[in-house]
Amino acid sequence: MKTITVSGAIIIRTNPDTHQKEVFATQRGYGDWKGWWEIPGGKIESGETPEECIVREIREELAMEVKAEETIAIVDYDYPAFHLTMHCILCTIVNGQPKLLEHQSAQWLTAETLTEITWLPADKLILKQINDLLVCEAN
Repeated sequence: MKTITVSGAIIIRTNPDTHQKEVFATQRGYGDWKGWWEIPGGKIESGETPEECIVREIREELAMEVKAEETIAIVDYDYPAFHLTMHCILCTIVNGQPKLLEHQSAQWLTAETLTEITWLPADKLILKQINDLLVCEAN
């Protein structure tokens, strides 16, 4: 089975209006999983670290600059056609606001709304860690 290795950005901010912690999620606009939600990111290129990948991918997909802070988890998941290894990296926004260049839609989600969307199967595996970050960060 083919293995695909990617980096995913767990981008957390404080909502300026509600002061709640939120995580950024994007909705796929193409492929077999069109309409499903994910943390943004993409494939790690040859010679690239997971951290370099996520900075590049967010610049390409969302036209903003992020700083890779730390790896929260590494998720392994077997999709029907391939094995996915995803490096889930906590990121902070350095410059800009997200602009959807590849995705169908996007949302900022709170701990309360985190499970209200249909996440990709691999991304579901990190929801507890994301929830813990949102709840921990809020205190």
